[in-house]
Amino acid sequence: MSKRHLYNSLDGLVNKSIRGLIAYNPGLAFDEANRVVYNTEYDRSTVSIISGGGSGHEPAWSGYVGTNLLAASVAGDIFASPSTKQILAGIDAVPSDQGTILVVTNYTGDCLHFGLAAEKANAKGHQCRMIICGDDVSVGKNGSLVGRRGLAGQTGVLKVMGGASGAGGTLDQVFDLGVAFSQQIVSIAVTLDHCHVPGRQEHAQSKIDEMEIGTGPHNEPGYKKLSPVPSPEDLVKTILEYLLDETDPLRGYVKFAEGDETFLMVSNFGGMSYLEMGALVNEILDQMEARWKISPVRVVSGFLETSLNAPAFSVSVINATAAARNCAYSVEEIKGFFDARTDTHWESMARSQQKQQRRARKDQLVQAPGQHLNHTPVDDATDLKIDPARLDRMLRIACNNLIEAEPELTRYDTVMGDGDCGETLKQGALCLLEALDANKVASNGSVGAVLHELEDILEGKMGGTLGGILGIFFVALRTALVDHFALVKEDGGITKLWAAAVRTALDSLSRYTPAKVGDRTVMDTLIPFAKALDERGSFNDGVDAAVGGAEGTRKLKPKLGRATYVGADEDATHDLPPDPGAWGAMIVIKGLQAGSVAA
Repeated sequence: MSKRHLYNSLDGLVNKSIRGLIAYNPGLAFDEANRVVYNTEYDRSTVSIISGGGSGHEPAWSGYVGTNLLAASVAGDIFASPSTKQILAGIDAVPSDQGTILVVTNYTGDCLHFGLAAEKANAKGHQCRMIICGDDVSVGKNGSLVGRRGLAGQTGVLKVMGGASGAGGTLDQVFDLGVAFSQQIVSIAVTLDHCHVPGRQEHAQSKIDEMEIGTGPHNEPGYKKLSPVPSPEDLVKTILEYLLDETDPLRGYVKFAEGDETFLMVSNFGGMSYLEMGALVNEILDQMEARWKISPVRVVSGFLETSLNAPAFSVSVINATAAARNCAYSVEEIKGFFDARTDTHWESMARSQQKQQRRARKDQLVQAPGQHLNHTPVDDATDLKIDPARLDRMLRIACNNLIEAEPELTRYDTVMGDGDCGETLKQGALCLLEALDANKVASNGSVGAVLHELEDILEGKMGGTLGGILGIFFVALRTALVDHFALVKEDGGITKLWAAAVRTALDSLSRYTPAKVGDRTVMDTLIPFAKALDERGSFNDGVDAAVGGAEGTRKLKPKLGRATYVGADEDATHDLPPDPGAWGAMIVIKGLQAGSVAA
């Protein structure tokens, strides 16, 4: 959990946030005194849907004000309900000829203040009703008087109600839909760590070896602590058991019959990366289909209802078919309301899912053909051959040394770059080891076959700048070995061939990168290696030059790549970590040397 904030005080922060949040839609207005956001273009002949709660959950709820969703929202302080007066101002801002429905999550402050506002609004002549949404299954059927907590499943309720209102539904129809839909939601949240409120000194914090399941969106402790931290697969298995096991006497809130159409909603609490959230949704969908035989017809993932910067998420499953059985609308109409386009933040998460025939998930996942790239066959007449055992040993030592050095390379690259160099090189080394074991690429001592395999690995498995540089280098190296193969017939021919091939490969590489010695790149290792090999005719001299070049990058200021943005105004005379690309290349060259002499 990060305790670093741009704003280190809550003074005025909520209003500033809302002003910025609604800037995308000029049709929205903001009553700052009451923290009411309302749609100036709403249609008063339709039912007005109003929601709200404490701030810190953005985009809920001001981000959902607009066409086919909320007519207005009301915001309190951080994690605190708005006052009755504020809510009444929201109701008055969007009067409706049909009536108004307040939709809130099941928290005491929200229930009390929105409930009192509904009573006062009715006394003033409004037709006002209220729906309280509780979808958290971690609060089981254990005699609790407060009922289930509200989680992000409530945003789905708002969406179908807003769609129904926009389609001209009556007050009774929209209200009954909201109640029916809210009763068919099961949700649970998982917290890796708690959020941090700007300006607050005291805060909860999870231990390094635990996570919590059954947490709320206000830093509440979870239903259960999980330690040690489970794998993502085991965690998702547990989540779905809580949500979908109808035999659980405490948590079997919703029944799922064969053929029922379901919606899946996964909410990022604010501190999860899109990368991990995508993988999480994938795992949820895989397990839902494999174990529970459920394939959601709608999938929504993103910042639905957040908890400031919490590295946490919630999962909600909704039985739309069951909801349709208890209201005036069919499941097809409910899906249509869920799909109805809005001009709100909802669109960034739900996108358009209204297809006549939803493609099966397996049809979305295209499997690439499992084959190598097409290469010109290696010609034995121009293929450099060495003892197979020696070649295999050289490659294995180089790969294993590179894998062992990954943490060190990653640390170097984290200081001066984007931190991916160590993992990129490790991935390449693992792939080559796999090829040595599975494909026996060194079994006949063919250097050409090994270089073909390296091309496949570099082009298919290693991205990033370093992967591109090495890809060009090894393609050019293989071609140069063939073009200069006649040198093997001369005295010292093998060394001369390698010197000419490496020099030619670097010349080819220079057409694609301006990097040279002194620029703090992999070239600080490769160029001295090639020069010593060419001028002194000794592989050992080349290794020494490579080591010296890599060591020398400690004193060099970056001139190319992402590292150029680090310490741009600093003097480079102080020691830096070596360039990770140069260091990785040196490790490989030394590994090849060790393998060539080992018994």
